[in-house]
Amino acid sequence: MRALLVRDVMTRSVVTVSPDLGYKQIADLLVDMGVSAVPVVGDDRKVIGVVSEADLLHKVEFNGAEVHAGLFERRRSRRAKEKAAGETARDLMTAPAVTIAAGVPLTRAARLMEQHEVKRLPVLDEDGSLIGIVARRDLLRRYLRTDADIRADVVDGVLLGVLWLDPLEVDVTVADGHVTLRGKVDRRTTAQIAARLTRALDGVVGVSEELEWGFDDTTVQHRYSFDA
Repeated sequence: MRALLVRDVMTRSVVTVSPDLGYKQIADLLVDMGVSAVPVVGDDRKVIGVVSEADLLHKVEFNGAEVHAGLFERRRSRRAKEKAAGETARDLMTAPAVTIAAGVPLTRAARLMEQHEVKRLPVLDEDGSLIGIVARRDLLRRYLRTDADIRADVVDGVLLGVLWLDPLEVDVTVADGHVTLRGKVDRRTTAQIAARLTRALDGVVGVSEELEWGFDDTTVQHRYSFDA
């Protein structure tokens, strides 16, 4: 029932470039390898930046014209003109690179990509060296699990492993990643916990909690907190 980590879905064979590689060579590499960006690494395998198609397109944007960054221009516009004049990965790259550790959950990777508006993250080991890359499409792998595998996680991991419930008392059905829980449990909070833990499992798209309970302990807890 362990949540998927970045190391579980990352691509380990990473196309990289050196800081001194030229514009034309980088453009050819992106096309030949079918990738949209490459990490820029030094001799020590430390990531110092990332060059993407967007970085290369600044030269196309200004169409080879002589460009000069004005003193009072916005930072983004000034940086675009600097990249348009760039000739090597060191000039063109976006730095510092947004990276992530291999042992981080996929949810953290998704938040980083959203926060920094990037499509991929270089993955680092404990020493900070590049060991892989994770892209947006890799994050979708958590939803590629079979319904049978998901059901096994619910029964073995949630019902038996955490809640110590008899699986015969709870009917678990899974259809296209959507889990439905039916049956009867002892307490209302047990039903709520079962739904919450199930929703957090890899591959689960949604949860329908249709459980009955014998005792509504949420009311008791609320009254106790109020009286205290």
